[in-house]
Amino acid sequence: MLFAGDIPLDKNFELGTLNLKLGVLGGTFDPPHNGHLLIAREALTQLGLTQVLFAPTRQPPHKNAAAHTAIEHRIEMVRLAIAADPQFVLSRVDVDRAGPTYTVDTMRILREQFGARAELFFIMGMDSLANILTWRAPEQLIQLCQLAVFARPGFGANLVALEQKIPGLRARVVLLDAPALDIAASDLQTRVRAGESIAHLVPEAVARYVAEKGLYRV
Repeated sequence: MLFAGDIPLDKNFELGTLNLKLGVLGGTFDPPHNGHLLIAREALTQLGLTQVLFAPTRQPPHKNAAAHTAIEHRIEMVRLAIAADPQFVLSRVDVDRAGPTYTVDTMRILREQFGARAELFFIMGMDSLANILTWRAPEQLIQLCQLAVFARPGFGANLVALEQKIPGLRARVVLLDAPALDIAASDLQTRVRAGESIAHLVPEAVARYVAEKGLYRV
């Protein structure tokens, strides 16, 4: 499995000679599930992306780090989940650094890593866009990347009002057709604790790993 920065899609792939279109899907991935894969595939198809980078978050800024499964388990589950698709790549951008993970810092690092020729899209839900004023430096974020936004049931964002607070935002938002599958990782954890199967909701290798390591039992 390649890591972001190792790149090559194939032996003719050269970072300096090809304009990249990269999607970035961040999250705790606790566990990664079929909904994540479907979102990544839809973004890849609808935007014509070169690759989607899966970037597990070591320490979410607004959540208790102790509430999440150890990062080593989450990294391995992502690796297993995306192993079959060469256009899905595991990125350690938010793993190999200390402190809370802010999206603007993530995208700044990736911008430095891939250069000005790369077209970067941060993949997010409409609920996240609606709350973007609470994010760190959103005005800087939209200079670093475009926001690829999926609709979510029950959520909407007032782009006119957001534009007044963050000038230039609307031009950096790309609305995508949302996949029908909506899965919450917290629900999967609840199912495991209740002794219920998650095999139809996560990749087979992930379900097997969760069972072998006894994750989410307590």
